[in-house]
Parts: sequence; C-alpha cells; structure tokens
Amino acid sequence: MVYGQFLAIGWWLAGGWRVYQLARFFQLEGYKSERFLRWAVTNKGERWYLAKNLLIFVLLSVLFGVLKLDISRQTESDQGNLSQIASFLLIASFLSIVLIVLRQPQREIKQQFTRTPRAIRILITAIVLTGAFELLLLKILPLAASPLTAFSISVCGFIAFLLAPLTLPLANMLMTPVEAVIRQSYLRNAQQALDRAHPTVIAITGSYGKTTTKEYIAHLIGGRYRVLKTPKSYNTLMGVTKVINQILANDQSYDYFIVEMGAYITGEIAAICRLTKPAISLVTAVGPMHLERFGSIDNTARAKYEIIEALPPDGLAVFNDDDPRVKAMHDRGYPAQRVGVTRQDAADARLSAHHISMTIDGLAFDVRDAETGEERHVSAPVYGDHNVSNILMALAVAQYVGLSLAEAVMRVATLEPAEHRLVRRVLPNGVITIDDAYSANPIGTRQALRVLALNTGAGRRVAITSGMVELGPIQDDENCKLGGAIAAVATDVVLINARQTAPIQQGLKSANFPAEHLHIVETTAEAVSWMLANTHAGDAVLIMSDLPDTY
Repeated sequence: MVYGQFLAIGWWLAGGWRVYQLARFFQLEGYKSERFLRWAVTNKGERWYLAKNLLIFVLLSVLFGVLKLDISRQTESDQGNLSQIASFLLIASFLSIVLIVLRQPQREIKQQFTRTPRAIRILITAIVLTGAFELLLLKILPLAASPLTAFSISVCGFIAFLLAPLTLPLANMLMTPVEAVIRQSYLRNAQQALDRAHPTVIAITGSYGKTTTKEYIAHLIGGRYRVLKTPKSYNTLMGVTKVINQILANDQSYDYFIVEMGAYITGEIAAICRLTKPAISLVTAVGPMHLERFGSIDNTARAKYEIIEALPPDGLAVFNDDDPRVKAMHDRGYPAQRVGVTRQDAADARLSAHHISMTIDGLAFDVRDAETGEERHVSAPVYGDHNVSNILMALAVAQYVGLSLAEAVMRVATLEPAEHRLVRRVLPNGVITIDDAYSANPIGTRQALRVLALNTGAGRRVAITSGMVELGPIQDDENCKLGGAIAAVATDVVLINARQTAPIQQGLKSANFPAEHLHIVETTAEAVSWMLANTHAGDAVLIMSDLPDTY
C-alpha cells in the first residue's frame, strides 16, 4: 500500500503540473471562467493533448486487462509471479504518469505567467483541489485488491488529471471572498493616496486611440506640469489601483494623473471612475474591438459613456465627433463644458483639422479653433489620419489646462508614437520597419497599410500579420476584407498561424494576390526569420496585429 500512496502522490503532482501550465491561460483570459473554459474546449493544441492522453491510458488499460487475465490463472504456488506482475503494474503506472504529463512545448510564448499574489493564491487552491478530486474518486470508486490497486489508483488519478482545467475556475470562485477583502484593502489605500495627493484626473477611454491619446496629452502638458500617466495598458481597476499605491502614494507632487480606462463589460469604467473621480474625460472612438465580449456595439457605447457620466457638472468632456456614436454622446448635453474635435468637418466641433497630408516625414495639417478663430499649422512626426483626431483631442485638453494653442502646437512637433503603434524605424541593414503590432482593429490596420504605401521606392513592401481577433461575428468578414486591402498595397505577405489567418488568405486569393508572394508561418519568430533572410536595404516591412498566446 506504501507504493500505492506514492502512486497517488505521483498522479496528484501530474495534475498539479497541468494546473500550473493552464494557469497562464487562465490569467491571459483575465480570470474569466467562461472564456477560459471555452478556450480549453476549443483550443486545437489542448484537444490534441487530451486525445493523446486518452490513447495512452486506453493502451495501458488494455495491458492491465491482459495481465489481470494472467493473474486469474495463477495459483497460490505462483506467488512469485504475482509479485512480479504487481511490480510491473506499479512501474507501468508511474511510466504512464510521465507519458501523460509530457506534452509538446508551445512553440512560442509571448506572455509568461505573472506570479502575482492573486495568481499564486488561485494556483495553490487549484492544486489542492486536484488532490481533493483524486481522494474523492478513490473513496467513491471501488478499489481493487492488490495487485490491481495500481490500476485503480491510476484510474482515479487520470480522471482527476482530466478535470484539472475545472479546478482553476473553481479555485477562483472559492477565493472570491478572500479576493474581495484584499481588493477592498487595495482600493481603500488607493483612495486615501488619491485624497492626499489630489491630482487633477484626466480619464481616457475608447475602442482604439486611448493609449496614443494618453501619451500625446502627457507630452503636451508635461512641459509645464508634473504628470503621472498609467503605464502601458494598465487600464483595469486593479491596474490603476496598483499605479496609485506604488507611485502616487509615495510622491504627492503630481499636478495631473492621466488614467487610461478599458473595459470588457459595462460597469468596469464606472468602477474606475468611482475611485479616481475624473475632472476631464475623453472618448476617442466606439468600434467592434472586443465585440466578442461586449456582445453588441450598443453595449460598447454604453460602457464608454460611463466615463462622461462620472464627471462633475463643471468637468470637461472631449469627444471625437467624427465617430457617430461618440458624436451622439456629445449631443446628449452633459456636462456643460464639452469640446468636440473633427478632421471630417463634423458640425459643432470646436477644434477642426484641414488640409491634412501624410508623407514619409509624418502628418501635417492646419488646426482651427472655432471659438477663438485662431489657426495654426501642425507638423507631427507620427503617421495615420486617426492620429490627427488623437492630436486634436490632446490639444483640447492642453488648452483647457492653460496652454495656448501656439504653445501646444509647438510641442506637437516633438511627439513620439506610442509603443508598437505605427513606429517607423530604419534598421542598420537599411530595411524600414513599421511596427503596428498593437493596433488589431479594422481602422488601425487600414491606416497602417496607408503608411506602408508611402514607401514607393523600388524595394519590397511586406505585410506581416496574424489577423484581428475578438471581433465576434464580424471577425472572419473583417479579416477577409483585410486580405483584400493588403493585396492592394503589399508586394509580399507573411501570415502567422495558418488556421487563424484563413479569412485573410481568402481575401488575398479573391484579390488575385500572387500565391508565390504569400508565405505562411506558425510563429512570430519564424516570420522575423523570414524577414531577416529575404529583405534588403530599401524594403519596407509592416508588422501588425500580434496574435495573443490564447490563439
């Protein structure tokens, strides 16, 4: 029985190891149980892994069946043989654990498991649950007498191993009361830190453009004021809380705190606003990004408007009036101070852009303030017409906090693109790269292709993409359209992940893109290797829409 206990521990460790491997994906799905379980069921690699394990276990069961037949023929005088068979069964059981646990390593990992306190708490609870499942099964299922005990333990261990994906959502649920207490403590500390520091909060949301606009505002007003901005994509309630507790709590000298706010469901932005109490709010756009999670564009719009509803009556709201749904927010009449911006002559906008041009050096346009009649020429070393709107919104905020239009426009000339958003560089070998890996939306990809089209020299124009995700029911159609748009600009195309990019391939085919110039690889590393081996000085390479690990 001692050997049986070791075997049970072996299966528990196997289940725990699998839970650890799955924890990264549970974290990538934002600890959302429904999304994680859907991934576990639909992911091709996970299905193949389970099929392989079932095959191994079926073969092992057949082996046990044959040996059981042999055991039934043994007599009491054959105890030596029985002992040998029992030992063989035990060894075979341990080997089965090794074979089942071994899995094909993921070819490319872009985001490692982050060992946050919450993640560790969920992981430990899930591993304990895996062992509890195994013990429960051992109690429920009839346990065969030696020498078949090993087989019975293995059956229970294997079932617990298969149930491992369920332990993470269950652990998350069990830890909810604990997380609620910890969460309230973090929020309380953050609220106290904000009250002490009392910076003016500028809140930004939108389906796209919010990160770039955040960076632009910080740059424009940062020349006069001390500004703290949420880093990268820290746009959730707990992400913002972390920034406050780690930075603002230790430095109360900031004049402005610029907070990017993201959401997957209604209510999330409202929660961030209850903490931060913005005085200035901006809405950049309402689009189909994360449509899979929101369910409808109307739900997306309702979620974004929460940032306006949170303003005090004397606050400022800035709207991109070129977006019909954002313009509808502007027209609702709250708060009293509202500024609209436009590059498409939208009615009632205060700041408007005219004579827009884009060259290899960046954007140029004239901005007019309808309230004062002042006009200024703007030059910015960034690309994409959508960035005209982002600049206008940043200018509106800069004016509101005390900068003159002339001063703000002067600072626009030294803007830098946000990370992975139309960043143009020339490599030492002369190859031009345009990094737009974070703009995985229909409008952003079209703008990126326009920038690629600016490179009209004799070299290649290469588009590398893994397609757009989380667009819900319109995803395949939008990716097919993207294929057609790429065909109109690129001379060569590199697609990452054949299954994910099938609609793009269809779009390229429909546009009669030459098959010999289409290259399909499975990882970003392979795409980079192709680029290094096949591009030369003067070639331009656009890298867009990086594929998350869950795809």
